[in-house]
Amino acid sequence: MGLTASVLAVDAGNSKTDVAVVAADGTVLATARGGGFRPPAVGVRAAVDEVADAVARAFAAAGVTSVDHVSACLANADFPVEEEQLAAALHARAWGAGTQVRNDTFAVLRAGVTEPRGVAVVCGAGINCVGMRPDGRTARFPALGRISGDWGGGWGLAEEAMWHASRAEDGRGAPTALARTLPAHFGLTSMYALVEALHLEHVESARRHELTPVLFATAADGDPVARSLVDRLADEVVTMATVALTRIDLLEEETPVVLGGGVLAARHPQLDDGVRDLLAARAPKAVPRVVTAPPVLGAALLGLDRAGAREEAHERLRAYFA
Repeated sequence: MGLTASVLAVDAGNSKTDVAVVAADGTVLATARGGGFRPPAVGVRAAVDEVADAVARAFAAAGVTSVDHVSACLANADFPVEEEQLAAALHARAWGAGTQVRNDTFAVLRAGVTEPRGVAVVCGAGINCVGMRPDGRTARFPALGRISGDWGGGWGLAEEAMWHASRAEDGRGAPTALARTLPAHFGLTSMYALVEALHLEHVESARRHELTPVLFATAADGDPVARSLVDRLADEVVTMATVALTRIDLLEEETPVVLGGGVLAARHPQLDDGVRDLLAARAPKAVPRVVTAPPVLGAALLGLDRAGAREEAHERLRAYFA
């Protein structure tokens, strides 16, 4: 007799979607990958269609047509009303008897903790932070960029680096090696040339994110302006984590603080040390840890949590993604 599918786990980010079909005992029956999930750009229906393609392939590989529960952690689900709308759109596809949608940062958090308790800060293209307790209480931020008070993320860091470099070159700002290293990444000799190339789309705007590693390399070489931006990011990460811990009354308890996303997972020494030092000062009982496990693991664990699965099921699931 084959295993019965219990959970369809979905981790849908802006650039890709991962799905996994998981049995009640934690056995992974099938996985699949699809394209990005961007409802604001393409509309909810088209975004869910992208997920549906991956789900269809995973269901076919697992030999199932539905599951007991759909656990979906989705980018662009920043407010509860958006989670409700997306949950209704996914539930209409009849993939499972029940459907729960959360912001995708919850998947990173759950992937990095042994129980549904802790705080996660994710710094990839953008920056976000969530916290949760086993009793269902959560802390979260809208994470919509500067309009919601955010600072940081790979995209934001690249723009900050360009701002300082441009002002350094034309005399409005303090000197910085960024004025040389940023344009050199694209084979250009000045910030003027880089700004022109971006403005005229000789360099695609989407490639700006490539400048974030250049910023960190310039900081590692000792440039004061670049180092100040890395220090500011460390402060922002710890500020978000400390506020989330406070909101769910975990500041005074030993609590994991999960650090995820490409910028934090890269373990840049200055950033890594800065985050740990500031956490030790502001949230002494926080236990920082970097998570590199795929977020779809977190979505699947949240589904098993809802099903009341045994710890052995969690361990089997983690072993698969390890």
